[in-house]
Amino acid sequence: MTRTEYPWLLPSAMAEPPERGPAPGGRPRPRRTVRDWVVDSLVFLLAAGIGLLAGEAVQQADTPEALVAADLVAGAAACGALWVRRRFPVALAVGALVVGVLAPTAGGASMLALFSLAVHRPFRPVAAVGVLAAVSAVVQPLVRPDPGASYPASVVAGLVLVLLMVGWGMLVRSRRELFRALRERARRAEAEAALRAEQAQRLAREAIAREMHDVLAHRLTLLSVHAGALEFRPGAPAAEVARAAGVIRDSAHEALQDLREIIGVLRAPGDDGGAPDRPRPTLAALGALVEESRGAGMDVVLDSDVPDPGGVPASTGRTAYRIAQEALTNARKHAPGTAVRVVVRGRPGDGLSVEVANPAPAGEVQPVPGSGQGLIGLTERAVLAGGRLEHGGTGEGGFRVAAWLPWPP
Repeated sequence: MTRTEYPWLLPSAMAEPPERGPAPGGRPRPRRTVRDWVVDSLVFLLAAGIGLLAGEAVQQADTPEALVAADLVAGAAACGALWVRRRFPVALAVGALVVGVLAPTAGGASMLALFSLAVHRPFRPVAAVGVLAAVSAVVQPLVRPDPGASYPASVVAGLVLVLLMVGWGMLVRSRRELFRALRERARRAEAEAALRAEQAQRLAREAIAREMHDVLAHRLTLLSVHAGALEFRPGAPAAEVARAAGVIRDSAHEALQDLREIIGVLRAPGDDGGAPDRPRPTLAALGALVEESRGAGMDVVLDSDVPDPGGVPASTGRTAYRIAQEALTNARKHAPGTAVRVVVRGRPGDGLSVEVANPAPAGEVQPVPGSGQGLIGLTERAVLAGGRLEHGGTGEGGFRVAAWLPWPP
């Protein structure tokens, strides 16, 4: 949900700006907007109009001129005080109600001040001042009776007016709070959507990086091993040199092909990123992987009792394939010449287990650069698939990678 989809949640759609109490920390108070000036001017004119009507009624009641003049001055002061109704709503409402008891011309200003108080302050101060307003509605007809209405009628009219102003103001306040809450929810939803999009992008990048590592590390390791053999054995027989060169050529060709597929996935349109040209490997391709490793000179034994490798779920089989591929790559880099054993066991409902182990290499091994991120990536793959993975050295100096993956019945 975005603010452009819900324009009525924007600040400009609110009935009035938020309440303006004293600025904390001595910070400058927000300046009045054009809308503030228009609203305050209308409130002032309304209060002044009510005061003038009340002043005419006072003059028609044969009130002394001095008292009429005092009423007009008090009413004008109460109307002028409405310009600070947002900053001091409680003090203004109390003062206007007290003045309104003695001066009928301040009655309109006192009711508008009560309304502003109900809009800008919570229930507790509004209730306290509302009680004072009810008392003033009872007392005012006694102090300045209206010759055109009886005392009970004046009291009832005053109480109804007080209840109307308080209820209307609280309704406006509730509406504003609702709008502010909805607007804040919209902002939070927009921020959460942005975070989710950023997280999805990060996860997609991590998945692409993991896929590039899994696909290319196997090929590039072949290049490194055979190129290193040619470098350190320049006098090797011509047949062995040709064989190594052929492996280097084939591995480079396969690496480029895999890289093109990954780049094609990135460039493909659609939400799913497209699909590679070739099917992604599953457990059924594990035999081909072992044969490829044997062709590169490794001694690999595959022990699998899975009756139908093609029946393994695609995601589980793909994860198992990547685990075996990375383990064979590591064995080729760090334990060349050793006999590697790949064991695959599993049944539907029991899960699928993959174990790749090799003994300690004989003699000194030429170090091959590596960051160790492959095993970390394999652990993440197994956990994401709902399984687990263990890796570490054996007691005889070898290395073992073992994983268990769920296989639903």
